[in-house]
Amino acid sequence: MVKQNATLRHLKSNHFTFMQTKLLPLFPLNLVVYPGEELKLHIFEPRYRQLVAEAVAQETTFGIPTFLEDQVGMFGTEMRVKQVARYYPEGEMDIVALGLAVFEIKQFHLKAPGKLYAQGEVQTPENLFNPDVVTEVSIQALVQQLYDILHIRKTLPDYRAYTIAHHIGLNLEQEYELLKILSEYERQQFILEHLKELVPRVLEVERLKMKVKMNGYFKNFRPLDF
Repeated sequence: MVKQNATLRHLKSNHFTFMQTKLLPLFPLNLVVYPGEELKLHIFEPRYRQLVAEAVAQETTFGIPTFLEDQVGMFGTEMRVKQVARYYPEGEMDIVALGLAVFEIKQFHLKAPGKLYAQGEVQTPENLFNPDVVTEVSIQALVQQLYDILHIRKTLPDYRAYTIAHHIGLNLEQEYELLKILSEYERQQFILEHLKELVPRVLEVERLKMKVKMNGYFKNFRPLDF
């Protein structure tokens, strides 16, 4: 995406340092992957079969930038093939890939030289992982409240931003915005504000559902004293 929004301006204003530019095979998908996340993929398109086969044979990495609003986003996550779970006779594969680090695309090439897949000149910005403990406790309480309202039984290993991002009702655009934030404290603030808005709305919807369910029952009113 070429539009510069408030998040990108913020990143530039904080002067995050970037590693040297490198070439990375690209596998755009309509999803967001975070560092530390394991992603299971069924690989069937010839261009991505070629990409993954090379990554496995050469033990190299590839990138998954988010495809959003009919274009390839400038941010994504570098991936390593952790396991090929299954090879199919037709050349398809089931793989498990691990997210390594966030990257920013500086130049996008629709096809790498002599290849079927896309390629990007990318840089890996500095990513700060120091959380605020007090904020993390607040986030945990709101997540638990959300799950209680929705009667969800789910145990999360921790409440770091990348761990919980797919489990708190963020839409794709919000998940992508979170990917672009390169400080755990600021990611926490983003998530905290989201939960503060979401939990009351969900609670009101659940109350409305209960009210609708009760509408067909006989009502026993307490006598009024007037």
